Amino acid sequence: MADKVADLAGPGISTYEEVAKVLPRDYRPLLNRMDTQRAVFTIKRYVEDHLCRELNLDMVQVPLIVDRESGVNDYLDRDGSRTPVEFPCGLGLPSPMRAQVVQAATKWKRMALAQFGCQPGEGLCTDMRAVRKDYFLDHDHSSYVDQWDWERRISPAQRNLDYLKDTVQKIWRVILGAGRQVQDQFPALRATGLPDFPEELMFIHAEDLLAMYPDLPRKQRETAILQRYPAVFIIGIGWVLKDGYPHEMRAADYDDWAMDTSSMTGRDTHGLNGDILVWNPITKRRHELTSMGIRVTKGTLRTQLEISRQLDFLELPYHQAILNDRIPLSIGGGIGQARTFMYLLRTAHLGEVTVSVWPRQLKEICAKRNIHVLE
Repeated sequence: MADKVADLAGPGISTYEEVAKVLPRDYRPLLNRMDTQRAVFTIKRYVEDHLCRELNLDMVQVPLIVDRESGVNDYLDRDGSRTPVEFPCGLGLPSPMRAQVVQAATKWKRMALAQFGCQPGEGLCTDMRAVRKDYFLDHDHSSYVDQWDWERRISPAQRNLDYLKDTVQKIWRVILGAGRQVQDQFPALRATGLPDFPEELMFIHAEDLLAMYPDLPRKQRETAILQRYPAVFIIGIGWVLKDGYPHEMRAADYDDWAMDTSSMTGRDTHGLNGDILVWNPITKRRHELTSMGIRVTKGTLRTQLEISRQLDFLELPYHQAILNDRIPLSIGGGIGQARTFMYLLRTAHLGEVTVSVWPRQLKEICAKRNIHVLE
């Protein structure tokens, strides 16, 4: 059970000795560096256009910094261990504001639905940039984060698993379509010996995944299922499962992971959220593309904050807006841009498709593997 506890600690491999084992030794990128950038923007344009079309979204501006007192920054987890970059802002003010660099636009988007006057069935999409300073930097984690952060207003009747799955299927079609288009434009990406992108996305609840692999920690369960089904959506991430652990720790104030969904599944299940994960044939590892979910109501917000021992958050403006019905019900998520580029362009490292800062140890490992990371 100790391994299951350690598995909840967060993203990243955690040692560079392990990173060295993961990265392929006989790697050759399928595209040169400039063609890789051209392909990145081919994918970017396709996803933004088709995601907006599929989900009835409009592209809008998104903040890079927010006021700490607003409560809209994303803490990524339940224990507050991954803290945002913070600085005083407002020269000449008697008491400068405390500004924070966003870690994700998860909560801001829900408030923005009201700000932009979105009606049920309408929503917004953003080209979000963030900094997550508390990540271990490996082959698919960076301190610089880019996401298509999207949010759609829904009705109370749409707060169910069928609606969640239908939305996930639309997103998967967009990702597949982007992969097909970039292959048509850059035929070198159709490398022999690599499996094609899977057409089918397999849905599985975290409780059922645990039942299949009861003795494995979460990441090993994900690895095992992806070797059978190379694209999966795992439902119900955050609620404590039958082994006494959540599939993964999730923040308490955006996705609804506490709702009882037993009436929808016919067994003891909770949660209206989940992740799309794929098998990466280059790194031969699990590869997360998106985290998303139907958002909390004022009832499940209070429940989740109580479980997380964060009831003091209820005094913040964002949480007060939910409690007082000032922002609408919604579904939303974040699709990792660099993660998607990495998967569709068959690269071994995030740094081949995005520019960030990388530690010396990682750059040395990459250089020995013929991997050029952008800085």
